Amino acid sequence: MAQGTQASRARAGEITPEMRVVAADEGHDPEQIRREVAAGTICIPANVHHTSLHACGIGRSLRTKVNANIGNSKVGSSLEGELEKLRVSVQYGADAVMDLSTGADLDVIRAAIIRESRLPVGTVPVYAVAAKIGDFARVTADDLLAELRHQAAQGVDFFTIHAGLLHEHVALVQSRLTGIVSRGGSLLARWMMEHDAENPFYEHFDEVLAICAEHDVALSLGDGLRPGSLHDANDAAQFAELKTLGSLVGRCRAADVQVFIEGPGHVPLHLIEENVRLQQEWCDGAPFYVLGPLVTDIGAGYDHVTSAIGGAVAAMHGVAMLCYVTPKEHLGLPDAHDVREGITVHRLAAHAADIARGIKGARDRDDAMSRARFRFDWETQFELALDGDRARQYYRQSGSSDLQGARDHCTMCGEDFCAMKISQGLCSLPE
Repeated sequence: MAQGTQASRARAGEITPEMRVVAADEGHDPEQIRREVAAGTICIPANVHHTSLHACGIGRSLRTKVNANIGNSKVGSSLEGELEKLRVSVQYGADAVMDLSTGADLDVIRAAIIRESRLPVGTVPVYAVAAKIGDFARVTADDLLAELRHQAAQGVDFFTIHAGLLHEHVALVQSRLTGIVSRGGSLLARWMMEHDAENPFYEHFDEVLAICAEHDVALSLGDGLRPGSLHDANDAAQFAELKTLGSLVGRCRAADVQVFIEGPGHVPLHLIEENVRLQQEWCDGAPFYVLGPLVTDIGAGYDHVTSAIGGAVAAMHGVAMLCYVTPKEHLGLPDAHDVREGITVHRLAAHAADIARGIKGARDRDDAMSRARFRFDWETQFELALDGDRARQYYRQSGSSDLQGARDHCTMCGEDFCAMKISQGLCSLPE
């Protein structure tokens, strides 16, 4: 068992091995990482039972992270299918994964993902409770707490808990176009209405914190009232819950439990900055983690793109982690190919935001790519590309498979009209 949580050890002046890993990965001084973990502006989800973990830091002073959602449902998927999604997530640059399984073999799948994953693993424990009990109206606070204990002992690094959705907030969704679109939020809202009682996660929050502190599980305070349409963005329901989440941040820190805040959702471009500003103000600088946000509601089949557009803007304004969306969002359960597409476009969005924020070294790879392009160094371009396999595939489809005798002109313009080839007669080649 741990000698305390990352937060308690940071506040005691200790630089943990996980903090050193984050510092090395980010090019920061370990003491800076320790200070920010102590202050709660960096979170390092690192359950003491997750022995295969390579620690990852989440915070606005670090490079923007990308989370990939995987998991099965009653519609389909299998253990091997979920492990393949995990492998793709690692290969294409995800920084964390969430197992959102709601189908069969939940414990088996979750245990396998934790065992195989070097990335932090998160869950929404209420899903497992709903799957096990069936009629969610029969769920008790003891059922929820028991599931937290079980998953914490398995090695889950962070829990999404919708503790800020209160009984009084449910009435605020009546004027929405899309109601409550969070699965966990909708289950809890229905439970509160049927029992005429307060949210059990809110009522028993101290017990939640005790479980998390024992195993060093971070809390991702979920946005059960996130907007599911542009019409509903920045409404009274969303912001009422956000204010409640802000009040819970202090309780987490007092219990030495790391915390970050989940955000929307569907938000038009011009309202994203306000979302980030209010979260930082109301939640005392806790890291912000957003789903998208999707900036239009008509992107079915392309919602990974609408999400990445919003994600780039959100991260530019200080969001610490983006939750990817795949092309199947709103349409179906993603497979490994969809996972690849979702991660890649959100990794690009995160990288673009890091450049805009002036993150140390963020543009180095871009400058190296530009030098390789000007030199027609195709192999180096494939190595530097975020998805080099895709870049190589498209290059070969253009008519050349011989990289040793690679073209000395770009594949779009052709030899006679290649601007870079013409420019080489005017400019010296970059070092």
